[in-house]
Amino acid sequence: MVVKKPRIVIIGAGMAGLTAANKLYTATGSKDLFELCVVEGGTRIGGRINTSEFGGDRIEMGATWIHGIGGSPIHKIAQETNSLHSHQPWECMDGNTITDDSTTTIAEGGFPLPPSILHPITKLFNALMDYSQAKLPEKGQLDTFHNLAAKAASTAAASNNNKNNLVSVGSFLRQGLDAYWLSRKEEEHGEVKGYGNWSRKLLEEAIFAMHENTQRTYTSAGDLLSLDYGAESEYRMFPGEEITIAKGYLSIIEHLASVLPPGLVQLGRKVTKIEWQPVKGTTVENGCCSSRPVKLHFCDGSVMSADHVIVTVSLGVLKAAIRDHDDDDDDDHNDSGMFCPPLPPYKAEAISRLGFGVVNKLFMQLSPTTTHNHDEHTNQEGFPFLQMVFHSPQSELRHKKIPWWMRRTATLFPIYNNSSVLLSWFAGEEALALESLKDEEITSGVSSTVACFLPQWQKGSGSNKLCNGNVNSEERSHKNEVKFSKVLKSKWGTDPLFLGSYSYVAVGSSGDDLDTLAEPLPKDTASCPLQILFAGEATHRTHYSTTHGAYFSGLREANRLLQHYHCVGIYN
Repeated sequence: MVVKKPRIVIIGAGMAGLTAANKLYTATGSKDLFELCVVEGGTRIGGRINTSEFGGDRIEMGATWIHGIGGSPIHKIAQETNSLHSHQPWECMDGNTITDDSTTTIAEGGFPLPPSILHPITKLFNALMDYSQAKLPEKGQLDTFHNLAAKAASTAAASNNNKNNLVSVGSFLRQGLDAYWLSRKEEEHGEVKGYGNWSRKLLEEAIFAMHENTQRTYTSAGDLLSLDYGAESEYRMFPGEEITIAKGYLSIIEHLASVLPPGLVQLGRKVTKIEWQPVKGTTVENGCCSSRPVKLHFCDGSVMSADHVIVTVSLGVLKAAIRDHDDDDDDDHNDSGMFCPPLPPYKAEAISRLGFGVVNKLFMQLSPTTTHNHDEHTNQEGFPFLQMVFHSPQSELRHKKIPWWMRRTATLFPIYNNSSVLLSWFAGEEALALESLKDEEITSGVSSTVACFLPQWQKGSGSNKLCNGNVNSEERSHKNEVKFSKVLKSKWGTDPLFLGSYSYVAVGSSGDDLDTLAEPLPKDTASCPLQILFAGEATHRTHYSTTHGAYFSGLREANRLLQHYHCVGIYN
């Protein structure tokens, strides 16, 4: 009698899935223990990691940063594979360190902001974020801004003790800004000479909003009012600088996949249904069901049975799966959702409560015909690292040609110093809107924005007046506007394999929901155990939303299976 090897199928060839496959395949003594397979619905490996090229430069359509190099497993792999250096230009964003020398911050209308206006609000915002993330300063480092942040944190803590008064990061930040304004003298709120229709208070609020917009892209929360304040302090980052990978994030993925034999990863195999057995009734022998308890149905009509399935699809796909089931209930069809039977209510509720946002990147290549003068604010040739301080979309003072979706981004900058490729980040509603815009609409909107913020950068614009609402900027000739030759944008929100970018803990949710999502099924281990396991960035309580969180989750589930089969000494 031939003894069947346990079959482990991993759904998804992204960071979590390939990390799990790498661990299971390379663990000492496990090669002859399992029958291993990775099925990927798309035509490439990498998932939300997608290295590409644009204008001759290497760019990232998805995951971009190593978030802290101290102790990061991604940084360790990048070092071991010599991926941190490249002869080809890459999206290194060497201007992305916000310093006085590298950053140009301009208010709408072409008004460069001096440190005396910019720095206090920036320091306040950073102090508030430090408190929300439980990064408390040393006693000797307390300043006015940290004291204001501490007061706002105390108010938030009191509100959090009242379960009927849920606190968001957005409301906490605004409490801090209000406290700052209350601490100011009346005369300090007045007009600022030389800044057109901007008052000091309007400038301060717009600078604060700029930092909020940047924070939205960090977290993927389309609105910081939906980001839970209590859970923010659980999020952990590695120490050290944040860097990009010279040879591309895909080099990490390719390293993980390189040990797997040909055919183990199957592309174009989209799973449409996962059938599993939540109740007793299946015989268990040697830690495995005598007949494989899980059946995977694919879009081409084929079926595959498995003893264990590691699900690494995005939280967005899981959210769609439970929505589909809810729709099926309305139509009295209970077997057409992704999971059959449906996920237990406690897990479906956790999926529903957690947040999953859309973050998109917009790359634009400057036309070779676009010329400009030496930039007086950055003291260097080339497009500056631009931080944009906008009037609010509702303000009557706003420049009408700047589209609403540009007002919700904070930056426009070259992907490395003097690169002709510019990049902006978008989150939430405008990120989704960007996906459906035509290239012509995008180039027109960005050109109008640049014309208003950097009129001195335009070709032949030395004599043009700033478009501060008091002059007729419409008279500027079209030939003097900045031109773009190519546009490339990510579309994570509408991609059916992802339906978004990364997770966050929404108001009404908590880190407990991340842990609940990570729990394997069925919960009753007296029946056939470990049928469905869950991995991916949204299953890691302290490193969600990151590639290293996905990496750790893949290791966790691989180790869970190795331990289940008593591979002592293998899984540590």
